[in-house]
Amino acid sequence: MATQRITALITGASSGIGAVYADRLAARNYDLVLVARRADRLQALSGELEKRYGVRVTTLIADLSKAEGIQRVEETLRQERAIELLVNNAGAANLAPFLSSDADSHEALNTLNTTALMRLTLAVLPRFVEQNRGTIINIASVLAFHARAGSAVYSATKAWVLNFTRGLQEEFAESAVRIQAVLPAATATEIWGNSGVTLDSLPAGSVMTTENLVDAALAGLDQGELVTIPPVEDLALWQRWEEARLTLFNASRNGTPASRYPIA
Repeated sequence: MATQRITALITGASSGIGAVYADRLAARNYDLVLVARRADRLQALSGELEKRYGVRVTTLIADLSKAEGIQRVEETLRQERAIELLVNNAGAANLAPFLSSDADSHEALNTLNTTALMRLTLAVLPRFVEQNRGTIINIASVLAFHARAGSAVYSATKAWVLNFTRGLQEEFAESAVRIQAVLPAATATEIWGNSGVTLDSLPAGSVMTTENLVDAALAGLDQGELVTIPPVEDLALWQRWEEARLTLFNASRNGTPASRYPIA
């Protein structure tokens, strides 16, 4: 009897980080479900990967900023029991003043970056927990812990992704389900073409290739990292950040206003 092959579903797979994840996971002998809005690019990529690696590639056209697109992918995640790895990569950026966009544009960005990620995770995680295996990779950003003028909505969505992922890691720490947050810094993807900031405007040497980003992220996953920040050499920086975060949280648990706030 043939052994069932395992499958990875990757959102935002038509280019950039998602396309490199598709290549690297196909090289690891995963069959693939590639999700994106652009049918022509998905078809070209799927044919290339099938020819190069001999894996089975299915394409799913869906706009994850819209409810019907999210629902289409949710249904696939619930029905296809061979899917054992979900890469929540689809996302967008609008690095521009908050008042330069309308509510609908901000909501679409928030839906894509957070709501879709949450709903797809919820669609597959019950089965992963039941089977006590499976992997979820959530692509956040170093802007999860840094916000500046023009990044209010984008930074907030990526902070949401990080906190959501960390909460799930705590909740399912005793299971064999792996949940990883990946925090890229500036990476050479098409997201910049629609973000309002060009790659040319960034400091020389600060931009990582998508190939290096994904290879580092997968190496971090293999090493058991819960949070992977590919360009950060000194891991102690993250450890100090975590210590400071916990210290600040614990300092808030005393039920008494700080002395700088005069209480009548």
